Amino acid sequence: MEKRKNHLVALLSLSTLLLSLQLNHNVARAAPYKPPPGPGPGRTTTVTRHFVLVHGACLGAWSWYKLVPLLKSSGHNVTAVDLAASGIDPAQADDLRFMSAYFRPLMDFMAALPPRQRVILVSHSFGGLAISKAMERFPEKIAAAVFVTALMPGPSLNISALYQEGSRSKESLLDSYYIYGNGPNNPPTIFVLGPLQLAEDMFQMSPIEDLTLASMLVRPFRVFTQEEQSRELVLSTENYGSVRRVYIISNEDNNEKPNFQRWMVMKNPPDEVKIIADSDHMVMISQPIELYVHLQNIAKKYS
Repeated sequence: MEKRKNHLVALLSLSTLLLSLQLNHNVARAAPYKPPPGPGPGRTTTVTRHFVLVHGACLGAWSWYKLVPLLKSSGHNVTAVDLAASGIDPAQADDLRFMSAYFRPLMDFMAALPPRQRVILVSHSFGGLAISKAMERFPEKIAAAVFVTALMPGPSLNISALYQEGSRSKESLLDSYYIYGNGPNNPPTIFVLGPLQLAEDMFQMSPIEDLTLASMLVRPFRVFTQEEQSRELVLSTENYGSVRRVYIISNEDNNEKPNFQRWMVMKNPPDEVKIIADSDHMVMISQPIELYVHLQNIAKKYS
């Protein structure tokens, strides 16, 4: 009960913070995008885009709180999505039986976009799988897809190969652990991210205040079997492959090791590769301005 109370207090505090930053957070019912007015006399035309930000496992839309005001300051529209059972989404991890349910908030958002509106999808970590699914279903609605130290499968890079290679660079879970909801003889059902792993593998170069915030807001993550993920993520050259992709490597990532990131880039080459030095796994927390600059350039190039 006390743990639930502390979690509620943390969420209320975060809501106040996000409101002060004027974060227009939408999950499934985003307001229609209204382009900014054209340039007035003596003004130059600037390229504005609609960025859709997709978080990683155990995290939420809150993880983008530093990046959102930077993008908005340049006139961009921004939507930070909470995937199911993440952030302030009301579902619980135990409620999710299929990966499609985890992806649903993003899929519903994409389906609701007007036919001629194209967004830039930006994913982090496990969120790369979510935007890969969106690329397959809605390629005509995506101007570019950005993978920020994210999982990046492809038509010729399946989930099984991705996890097999990724496991080579994985070390100890430290204080994180799995829950076996269907019994010890069955695959795990829930993953719980511990504060020590947060500190050493994800936030080791981020401000202590952000690590503290994250430790109060991370949520248990529903674990999906590789078979379930393989069924959900069937990617084609015609759809997924038609979307322009940019991969952003974090050189000091202890969670998705740089060698693994480069391996994904080699096996599933994107249109561009960017490198951010002196950044941990939480690029948008430890190096938000450099990430913002890259996204600005992407908005201009893929306009």
